[in-house]
Amino acid sequence: MILAAGRGERLRPLTDTLPKPLIVVHGQTLIERHLQALSVAGFHEIVINVFWLADKIKKHLGDGSRYRVRIRYSEEPEGALDTGGGILKALPLLGAGPFLVVSADIYTDFPLANLKTALAHADFAHLVMVPNPSHHREGDFVLDAQGRLHADGRPRLTYAGIGMHRPEFFSECSPGRFSMLPWWQRAMRAGRVSGELYDGDWQDIGTPESLRALNALSSDS
Repeated sequence: MILAAGRGERLRPLTDTLPKPLIVVHGQTLIERHLQALSVAGFHEIVINVFWLADKIKKHLGDGSRYRVRIRYSEEPEGALDTGGGILKALPLLGAGPFLVVSADIYTDFPLANLKTALAHADFAHLVMVPNPSHHREGDFVLDAQGRLHADGRPRLTYAGIGMHRPEFFSECSPGRFSMLPWWQRAMRAGRVSGELYDGDWQDIGTPESLRALNALSSDS
């Protein structure tokens, strides 16, 4: 599942007329980069949640055939449903087994194929973590030496916007808008979330400054 429903408030006015996933970095839209990476990694059934300027995303990507994937869209109501609510609404399209969730607004070369075997049988989720970026120095969760994630403690790392989940993770969630954070924390305290650190190329395209910096870096390289 690619999360693509948000408006991208911090990137306005650019995102007033352009969906955040269709922002171009180094000659390619963010979401097309994800689709190509997913296809190469062997993920061919893709669900994309949409709300803000949804028609532009759907028109641009179509059914996904030119990326060698099959795309189905999960349309969200006015205001969108946040990460948790969006995934819960899309569950009927995601099937009965574990599924990968990727945020549309990141730029990375993380090897997605590795995640196919990352989720242990007893775990609800496996999250990719990265070193804390300058805009999020406090981080999100603690990753221990055994690859377990913890809601409490220090030092913290930042969630990369990439993770495997089981549908059972959402069994007690109610439809509507909600964040994943308290549910991740609950599962971590129950010892059912693993993680890994990725220190390769990863950028959160959250502000005009970060977008300009990434495009400048791409041009320089």
